[in-house]
Amino acid sequence: MSYTAQKLLSFQEFVDRYCDNPRYELADGELIDMEPTGPHETVSGKLATKIGIAIAAEKQPWFIPRTCLIRPFSDAATARRPDIVVLDETALVSEPLWEREPVITLGRSIKLVVEVVSTNWETDYARKVEEYALLGIPEYWIVDYRGLGGVAFIGKPKQPTVTVCELVDEDYTKQQFRLGQQIISPLLTSLELRLDDVLPR
Repeated sequence: MSYTAQKLLSFQEFVDRYCDNPRYELADGELIDMEPTGPHETVSGKLATKIGIAIAAEKQPWFIPRTCLIRPFSDAATARRPDIVVLDETALVSEPLWEREPVITLGRSIKLVVEVVSTNWETDYARKVEEYALLGIPEYWIVDYRGLGGVAFIGKPKQPTVTVCELVDEDYTKQQFRLGQQIISPLLTSLELRLDDVLPR
């Protein structure tokens, strides 16, 4: 991930220029190039497939949009583009921007957010945890398939880890899963998934 040096953008300027470009996010007005790699997209795609199967099996009115921005704060020039977002279709009627552009502003519209860790692991483990909790997103996964996160977050020795964060009151409780372990999602009880299932071949 790299930061593109230029003037700060407003949220609307970012949406006008980059809404349909999955490469970019906005943080406090700074344009962030996400620099996705092939293996990163492999893991994201496999995860989306597994999550989609669980949603269908549970007959929930939820879906995974092809592209979606999350605006965590109305008063900040920040727009997050998670690797996977699960939206509650029944809640979208309350979203003020959804009819015009794929932007979510209300936490109740979101059931699950998944971030697949790359070189910007600090953001996934710290800042996004705070942003998504404040927005009220009930479940957030940090999929660190390469074990990049700091020891304080994934332990020692560092190894591939999925951290499932469940919102309890206003904070996330965290449960970690390693290779070979069944991932338990409080949201998707029928999910059959291990980290091994989504790794690049």
